[in-house]
Amino acid sequence: MSAHPASLGGAFEVTVVRVKFLFSRRWVLFAIVVSLLAFAAYRLGEWQFHRLDDRIVLNEITSRNLAADPVPVDSILAPGRPVSAENQWQPVTAIGEYVEDQTVIVRYQTRDGQSGVDVVTPLLTDSGVALLVDRGWAPTPNRGTARPDVPAPPEGVVTVVGWVRADATGDSTAVVDRSSRAVSSAAIGPTLPFPVYGGFVDARSESPGPAVALARTETPDLSQGPHFFYGLQWWFFAALALFGFCYLAFDERRKALGIGKYKA
Repeated sequence: MSAHPASLGGAFEVTVVRVKFLFSRRWVLFAIVVSLLAFAAYRLGEWQFHRLDDRIVLNEITSRNLAADPVPVDSILAPGRPVSAENQWQPVTAIGEYVEDQTVIVRYQTRDGQSGVDVVTPLLTDSGVALLVDRGWAPTPNRGTARPDVPAPPEGVVTVVGWVRADATGDSTAVVDRSSRAVSSAAIGPTLPFPVYGGFVDARSESPGPAVALARTETPDLSQGPHFFYGLQWWFFAALALFGFCYLAFDERRKALGIGKYKA
């Protein structure tokens, strides 16, 4: 039995009433904005998950290097050559003499709320190339630009075992009056009278040791960070934006059909 043409026409008119508002300028613009917001939130979530993948790979490299045996510095570092990600935190051994009068103070290094500095001293090796050694951290009073007194390095020939670190970048690496805010062989090297290896090392041990020891560098945090939860949050925001649009459209449809109107 076929449907009556009049009934089909009535059903079509009802359907048009239900969705006609979606084609108004206001709702089209609203849909575009919501779609862009949802897409942006989705991509930000993807970005966080990509960062998580990068963090996992970096943690694997760091864990492997931290557990490795020290190797000669020449097998990892070379003058003017940047440190690769695969060599970060690889322990190396270097033998030479510290050049104390070329020490660079790295300012604004706090630990547990205590102000202090890192002490970077060139270790001049027999090859004539110096290795920048971050010998550790010392607490200092916060006295602006005044150069603090820091413990002296060991005298004579010293064997240093340290973790390879890549140079910092940016304006913070500038060296002024033998002080800086971050360590970079590219910035410190030109201030020295001898060539330097690319990168630097965080001292793990010195033999013989100094009369007054500095606090050694803390090993990196190997957790996965908050990227997974940040990614979920961004995807939740994307879903929330789409759900909110659909709910408002549904509510507008009910109003257009006169369903659920509140009585005055």
